[in-house]
Amino acid sequence: MKKDRAGKPDEAERGAKQSKEDDDSLSAFGYKPELKRTLGNFHTFAAGISYISILTGTFQLFYFGVSFGGPAYWWSWPMVFIGQLMVALCFCELAARYPVAGSVYNWAKKLGGPHIGWLGGWMMLTATMVSLAAVALAYQVTLPQISSVFQFVGDGSGSTDAAKNAVLLGTVLILFTTLVNAFGVKLMASINSAGVMIELIAAVVLIILLAAHITRGPSAITQTYGIGAGMPLGYFGAFLTASLASAYVMYGFDTASSLGEESMDPSRNAPRAILRALCFSFLLGGLILLFALLAVPNLQSKKLAVDGLQYVVLSTLGSTVGQIVLWCVVIAITVCELAVQAAGIRLAFAMARDNCLPASSLLARVSPRFKTPVLPAIIIGLVAVAILVVNINQPQIFSVITSIAIIMIYLAYLLVTAPMLVRRLRGTWEPVEGRFTLGRFGLPVNILAVLWGAAMSLNLAWPRPEVYNATGPHHWYLRWGAFVFIGIVAGGGFLYYWFVQRKRTGTLEAHRAVVADATPPTVP
Repeated sequence: MKKDRAGKPDEAERGAKQSKEDDDSLSAFGYKPELKRTLGNFHTFAAGISYISILTGTFQLFYFGVSFGGPAYWWSWPMVFIGQLMVALCFCELAARYPVAGSVYNWAKKLGGPHIGWLGGWMMLTATMVSLAAVALAYQVTLPQISSVFQFVGDGSGSTDAAKNAVLLGTVLILFTTLVNAFGVKLMASINSAGVMIELIAAVVLIILLAAHITRGPSAITQTYGIGAGMPLGYFGAFLTASLASAYVMYGFDTASSLGEESMDPSRNAPRAILRALCFSFLLGGLILLFALLAVPNLQSKKLAVDGLQYVVLSTLGSTVGQIVLWCVVIAITVCELAVQAAGIRLAFAMARDNCLPASSLLARVSPRFKTPVLPAIIIGLVAVAILVVNINQPQIFSVITSIAIIMIYLAYLLVTAPMLVRRLRGTWEPVEGRFTLGRFGLPVNILAVLWGAAMSLNLAWPRPEVYNATGPHHWYLRWGAFVFIGIVAGGGFLYYWFVQRKRTGTLEAHRAVVADATPPTVP
């Protein structure tokens, strides 16, 4: 054994020992270690925070929040954070106990059984492919603001120019992320970590610059400008609609755990990465939104509700600085897309390894050269592009796809926190000793997580015409799109699972670990 000057094992030796311990732990779950462990603390944190992506979310939907809630919509940001923090705390306990790929699927399976696990994994996998398309649309919100050169379809004034151009730009982005993810987690993590560093630095610089241009006091974020007047729920109804802009940003923090089989000491590092990613996103994103509302030259400008933060940055900081910031947003969107697809690949791999998907043996195959599942990367990318193409003639493409993706992820999270709550109430949930635990706060936190998840899912799915069918032609299936689409995905998918796939499930022989005298660490 190599030792340093102090007589202790050197870093490489300690890393190899830790990797072996992690692989032994995975074998105890019944899985053969196949993915390469190369990710450290910052890599897992970067994966979580890039999925949340402060700049992507705030720049993509700030206009939506201001349109439907006015400046006072800002208060939805801490509201969503508190709700998602309850979910994240539950996930931290689970990440410490089950540090395996496809976090949501495996957590739901361990807590609620194979049927709940399959449904949770299927919802999350479908949501990931929709999210991949939704995030790709953010290029359209930003690149044409930098230069009209990026408006390849028409001049942007046509009724479908923006939607068609969004599909073109989004397809290019998805092609790039698919290639990067197919070449292995090390390349993905390197690009992702560099992009996250740029995003974090840009966020801090943007906060400082906006703070230096403040023109009004904090009372501005209490202004509603009469929005919601005359409606049944008044401003509260408008606020609930506007809160979708915040709900869009703060999810995906479970990605840090989904990369558990490629991370060093994931049972310790993943819970920390989940909390850090969510808290950093809340702090930096909240300050960006706050100072943007306090610094914009005209708080009642119509451009604020059309061009959003892009308008604030360009009008407040000037064209040169503004365009630099917007290029940083483009980088943030790119690494966000990388993280979303990376999480989806691990989820598909985890489900295929348990023979839960069609052609599972092919989907679960790990490239001997790149040590990553290649086929899921390609299929997820192709499906995401297909989602864009199918909706190419729908001007409502932005809000509809975004909302549906968020709802399915909230529902997938609910299929984890609800069974976990049942376990707590029955007294059969026990966190891992010596790892992250909520202690006596576990039950109230879990209850709040379930209530929050159910309430926000309903809020997101509510058939508001301004969300799902804002412009003509108006169709009932667009307004009720969330219920129709999710009903088809969940109901149709589960029928397939029940009648076709259910009896075939079980860890495939090629991925099964042979562990002598070992019992998988299951929840009592």
